[in-house]
Parts: sequence; C-alpha cells; structure tokens
Amino acid sequence: MNEATRTAFRCKNLGFIFQASNLIPYLTVRENIELMLKLNGKLNKAGHARALELLNRLGLSDRLGNLPSQLSGGQQQRVAIARALVHEPTVVLADEPTASLDTERAHQVVETFAHLIHEQNRAGIMVTHDLRMCNYVDKIIQIHDGKIARVIDDKAEIQALANGTVF
Repeated sequence: MNEATRTAFRCKNLGFIFQASNLIPYLTVRENIELMLKLNGKLNKAGHARALELLNRLGLSDRLGNLPSQLSGGQQQRVAIARALVHEPTVVLADEPTASLDTERAHQVVETFAHLIHEQNRAGIMVTHDLRMCNYVDKIIQIHDGKIARVIDDKAEIQALANGTVF
C-alpha cells in the first residue's frame, strides 16, 4: 500500500486509545468523538445517534459540551474509548490506557472497553504492564525482549495471573 492507502486503511479499520487520552483540547467531548465520524464520512444522523449512545453508555451524556480540561482523567479516557469505537473499526488498539489513572478508574475504563469490544464483536488489543487488567481479556501474549515468551488463553490461568497467583 502506498502512504495514502495506508492512512485511509488506518482511519477506517483501526481505533486507537493512547496512554494519555490525546483529546483535542479546543474541541468539546461531542466534537472530539464526531471528528472520527467526519474523517470516515459517517457524520450523519446515524453517526450522531451512535456518538450519543456511546457517551450515554459511558456515563458522559451530561458532558457533551465540556472541553477535555473540564473532565477528570477517567472521563477523558472514556471519551477516548468512545472516539476509538464510534466509527466501528475492525480492531481497537489500546496502549497503556490506564497509565494515568488510579486503580478504581483503571478497572472502570478497561472493563468498559472490554465490554464494548465484546458487545460489538470487535478485536481489541491492549498493551499493559498492569497484570490486574488481565481479568478483562480473553488471551494474554507475554513479550520479553521483543519476543513472544508465553501465550495464555486458559481463563483460570488468566485469572490467576491477574490475581497475582503464579501458575
């Protein structure tokens, strides 16, 4: 693929959630989310409804007109989740989405992310060093020094790892 084709592919097929929410500071919550719809040619009545539904499900329907600076860290990450999912990508990539959150908010954000990924039958890939977040995943791929060290897809083993029990 050439650069333009790669860019279009990423825009349509991938959703991104970063360590920091990376929301555009001068756009409201609604505008930050609808930007992905606009970039994908889906900013229409159905797109608006989808954005509002996601914000409602994420407990942010009362924050539509707020700027990112008017939100807590957890609220910003939930907006980032909505932004990553609103255009219905095939795969959502989350890079340390809980790095700047306290434990309670971290669990809330990852649980919401996992629930929406499963509900929408999407693929979600999360990179994290926080093993407590493993309770929300279907498979773990541990990487050491750039190489796959272990693949875990047994739910009991995943739960044991998340709870700090060595398997």
